[in-house]
Amino acid sequence: MMKTLLVRGMLAGLIAGVLAFGFAYAFGEPSVNTAIGLEESGGAHAHSHDASAPAEPHEEELVPRDIQSTLGLLTGVLVYGVAIGGLLSLAFAFAQGRLGSLRPRVTALLLTTGAFTVVFLVPFLKYPANPPAVGQPGTIGSRTELYFGFVAVSLLVGIFATVFGRKLADRLGAWNGFLLAAAGYVVVIGVVAWLMPVVDEVPATFPASTLWSFRTASVGTQVTLWLALGLAFGAFAEKALTRKTAVAA
Repeated sequence: MMKTLLVRGMLAGLIAGVLAFGFAYAFGEPSVNTAIGLEESGGAHAHSHDASAPAEPHEEELVPRDIQSTLGLLTGVLVYGVAIGGLLSLAFAFAQGRLGSLRPRVTALLLTTGAFTVVFLVPFLKYPANPPAVGQPGTIGSRTELYFGFVAVSLLVGIFATVFGRKLADRLGAWNGFLLAAAGYVVVIGVVAWLMPVVDEVPATFPASTLWSFRTASVGTQVTLWLALGLAFGAFAEKALTRKTAVAA
């Protein structure tokens, strides 16, 4: 059954990746193209807050832009979707039956909602995604470390909150246990977010509408991927478990 769930989780991730690619290409790529145009023209003082600084030499792209926005984007989203789908199937195999007598579809949706929140949404609120022409080249490494460090902390706090919430539910009831666990997660992650450095490298001349479009498209792409993953895997898992029960009977 574990192998069956893993294969179906990866298949659900593949389906979700295709849908997320369609959303990202339709709604995210226009703002990326606009930002790249600003970066190439220097209209937003890209990568430099000093207007008198000499312009950096233009580096030839190793991969053409039309490949990046199509095949490259599709490959990246599909690999991400399949990987997340496989991890979701493992989490589902552990959680099914331990969250009460919930249908597999409900368990899958609860897991994807929680994972979306702690893995993407909360880290995004602290360190939102930025389009090209935003950010200094010299801080790419530190910004990446901060972001993934915060993702790791959010995930660990979320796991601990889930474990303690389950124990509290046995003593105080499911609803009270959930509220206390959620409150604990919010308090701890809020303190961590307050202690971690603030990163704000958006040039004052960068168009706010382009930044807004890019960030909303980033959120929309993730919502599309996680929602499709939860719905597809929930349907696959329920069908597999129902068939197993019928064979056993």
